[in-house]
Amino acid sequence: MYHPDLIRHPDSCPALVLNADYTPLSYYPLSLWPWQTAIKAMFLDRVNVVESYEREVHSASLTLKIPSVIALRQYVKPSAHPAFTRFNLFLRDRFSCQYCGKPEDLTFDHVIPRRMGGKTTWENVATACAPCNLKKGGRTPKEAHMQLGVSPTRPTTWQLQQHGKSFPPNYLHETWRDWLYWDIELEA
Repeated sequence: MYHPDLIRHPDSCPALVLNADYTPLSYYPLSLWPWQTAIKAMFLDRVNVVESYEREVHSASLTLKIPSVIALRQYVKPSAHPAFTRFNLFLRDRFSCQYCGKPEDLTFDHVIPRRMGGKTTWENVATACAPCNLKKGGRTPKEAHMQLGVSPTRPTTWQLQQHGKSFPPNYLHETWRDWLYWDIELEA
């Protein structure tokens, strides 16, 4: 019987990485390692293999199924607060303009403009589409007669992970099904 994993190139066989408590290290971006890293971690006894692809790799003396789900042997404590990055900001704001709600042409806006002493911090930066950012210019939202949908705050790592669950990746392997919690149909 034909099985898609048998013809799949090893480079398209990443391993889903779970923490020692069997929860994903990250939902968005999804915690994935290349197959080579997963196999190296196996040999260094740093992970347990939970699930495998049908696809195998061979050496002169060994044949191994490529791991599709691995769990770290030692628990990695997530940091309480994520780094301030453009991607994390967009994720906090659910990839939509905080002025009009559009999901396209996103930039970031200093609520209190930098020229007025506004800092680049979680509490002073919001996701804005380019037209709204241009309209607001170097003014405060009040001066520009614009309303923020939600006041910017510093998110926790947990909050970003929860937001990330709303944006599943394009591809999820069937062996990952029991470890991920998106309300979508997983492709085989």
